[in-house]
Amino acid sequence: MQPERADSALTLSAEERHEMIAVAAYYLAEQRGFPGEGAMDDWIHAEHQIDRMVERMRHEGANRRALERIGLRNALKLWGQDGEDAQAS
Repeated sequence: MQPERADSALTLSAEERHEMIAVAAYYLAEQRGFPGEGAMDDWIHAEHQIDRMVERMRHEGANRRALERIGLRNALKLWGQDGEDAQAS
């Protein structure tokens, strides 16, 4: 199997998805000031955010290069995270 080219369709391995969720959960915890009792909620919300973001990017024809260019933190804002989602826990 050939490695994915930087400009090909957006696909993620399970490891990449897990890493993206972990980073997003960290940012959610950061927004809350890192109280320990919300870690599971942060993880679940991050899963939803990442899956939704990646699906929207695919729908809009984005590729891996686009994901890498905008970065995860910005991607959460640029690819459809509205105020309600950003505040939900």
